Amino acid sequence: MPQNELRFNDLLEAAQHSAVHLEMRDSYGVGDEADDYQQWKETGRRDADPGSAYWAPWVDLIQQATARGVTVRRARVVSEPVTDYIRYEHAGAGVNAHAGEQVRWLPRRQAVDLLLPGCDLWIFDGARVLFNHFTGDGDWADPPLELRTEPGIVKQCTDAFDAVWERATPHDQYEIH
Repeated sequence: MPQNELRFNDLLEAAQHSAVHLEMRDSYGVGDEADDYQQWKETGRRDADPGSAYWAPWVDLIQQATARGVTVRRARVVSEPVTDYIRYEHAGAGVNAHAGEQVRWLPRRQAVDLLLPGCDLWIFDGARVLFNHFTGDGDWADPPLELRTEPGIVKQCTDAFDAVWERATPHDQYEIH
C-alpha cells in the first residue's frame, strides 16, 4: 500500500464482519513489490514465507482481522492466458490463504455479462468502499485511494463483488492458463 497505508489499516482494523477485495488488472507496477517481482521473473521463485519481512505485516494484519471474526475474501478477474504478473500473484496467493484470506480467480471471459466497477476496490462491512486508483503502468495514482460511503455506490460494488465471487474458482482449484 502507498502512503495511505495507515488509512487502509484503520479501515480493516475497524471492520467487524467482512472485508472483500476485488482486483481486476492483469498487471501492477507498485514499488513496494518491485524487488520481489523482479526476483520471481529472474528465478521463478517467489517469497512465500508468511514470516518474511515482505509478508509478515500483511499476514499479521489479516490474522488479527480474522481472529476478530472478520471474513476476508479476495477475488481476481484475470485475462487468459494470464500475464507474468498474474503468475507471480498466483505463486504468492498461498500466503494470502495462510493468513486467513479466501482467494478466488475468475477468467475475464466468464465475466463479460457482469457490470464491474472501473477500478479495484475493498468493501468493509458492506458499508464503505475504498477504491484503489492506479496509473496506466499499474503504479499508485495520486491520490491512490478514495473512500466512498454512499449507499448506492456501496450496493453496486457489493453486488459486483458477489457476482464475481459466485462464479470464481477457489485458489486451490484454479489452474493457470
